[in-house]
Amino acid sequence: MEKRVIGVILTLLGILGLIMAAVNFVNHSATSTYDIKAISMYGILGLIFFFAGIGLVRSTKDVVKNNEKIS
Repeated sequence: MEKRVIGVILTLLGILGLIMAAVNFVNHSATSTYDIKAISMYGILGLIFFFAGIGLVRSTKDVVKNNEKIS
């Protein structure tokens, strides 16, 4: 169960990173240039976290303890 929670947290961090990359890409004025370092850093880390979290959630199996009932 703990791996699944970590997977959800990683997925949310990945989504946050991708949103930050998109905001940095959209919020530039005509006189300034894109901050390529920030956009690429947020985008790459966002993708890594997102796919790592999704993979962890998908690969983790549900385990039922002996004294719990499945409803």
